[in-house]
Amino acid sequence: MSLSNWNYPTAMTAGIGALEALPAACKSLRMHRPLLVTDPGIAALSMTQQARDLCEQQGLSVALFCDVQGNPTGQNVESGNTAFKEGSHDGVIALGGGSALDCAKAIALSAEQSQPLWAFEDVGDNWAQADPELIAPIVAIPTTAGTGSEVGRASVITKEDEKRKLIIFHPQMLPGKVILDPELTLGLPPHITAATGMDALSHSLEALCAPGYHPMAEGIAIEGIRLVQQNLPIVFENGADKQARMQMLVASSMGATAFQKGLGAMHAIAHTLGALYNAHHGLLNAILMPYVLEANRSEIDEKMERLARYLALEGSGTDAVLIWVLALRESLGIPHTLADIGIHDSEAEKVGLMSINDPSAGGNPIPFSADEYSQLFLNAVHGKGL
Repeated sequence: MSLSNWNYPTAMTAGIGALEALPAACKSLRMHRPLLVTDPGIAALSMTQQARDLCEQQGLSVALFCDVQGNPTGQNVESGNTAFKEGSHDGVIALGGGSALDCAKAIALSAEQSQPLWAFEDVGDNWAQADPELIAPIVAIPTTAGTGSEVGRASVITKEDEKRKLIIFHPQMLPGKVILDPELTLGLPPHITAATGMDALSHSLEALCAPGYHPMAEGIAIEGIRLVQQNLPIVFENGADKQARMQMLVASSMGATAFQKGLGAMHAIAHTLGALYNAHHGLLNAILMPYVLEANRSEIDEKMERLARYLALEGSGTDAVLIWVLALRESLGIPHTLADIGIHDSEAEKVGLMSINDPSAGGNPIPFSADEYSQLFLNAVHGKGL
């Protein structure tokens, strides 16, 4: 099967009821037989059937693939590739949280390629090995406000035999159409709302702190942080608030746009722990956040001074931001330590070695050594250093 070379900017439809635009979005990308990729939980909800019904009423033939776990694996992608080829599909609808979206984008990239998925790891120019004519177009519909995967050109996939998360990258993994509909996030329970919202915050915070000159990314990041500050407590307490849910979807997309500037130690360690312990990515970032901010203090205080003023925090600089982050976590029921979620210190050395080799480590304001990553991990396990 040959697919067109999709060189397009992402177009976004946002607002209450935006899901109604799905058939038109598919048709604009010349999809006739899309594969709808989601996870088992979302597959069982009415929104999935609604999405299929909307498409089929407009003459599109939609099949469902939902073999996607919380931290998607290479086997999940391979199973999706098989479904894509056996169904002669010509596009992908990615519906769900970050895991479903990441898996869907990886399927769109790799299903028709002659090279295996791992050939497109984000190292050097590996992405250039992919035949762009064989990358399927994507419509992305997030159902959580956290990862921002709908506006990203990469997927994080676990390589099971190595217990390691790899970043798979290609410019054309960027979805051609994005639909942000707050009604699809109304059923999120408070603890998932909290963890995914803190993930969005971690993206903007790390983008702001990353070294290098990118004033546009910094501007997006600082406003994304403000949107989380204003709206995450609201949706945690009242998940039915559609306007606040909409603003969190926007904050999520902004965070993922901003982190093109870089991420850092939060994500380097979170990727490592997600691979080793299969823990929720957003929750890991939420727990690690204050420990990493404290460790980076010497290089970020000027940026934290600006952020504290923008957020109208009491106090100044890193101290003010840390006080706010700690209070926010507590109000959301986020555990204070990694030990609180069952992660202990037995593999501290391994965590340090894996974290320093994670691509996100390159964006940290301080180039930590493996030993320093191990110590940072131990601080987060035992609640030290704050």
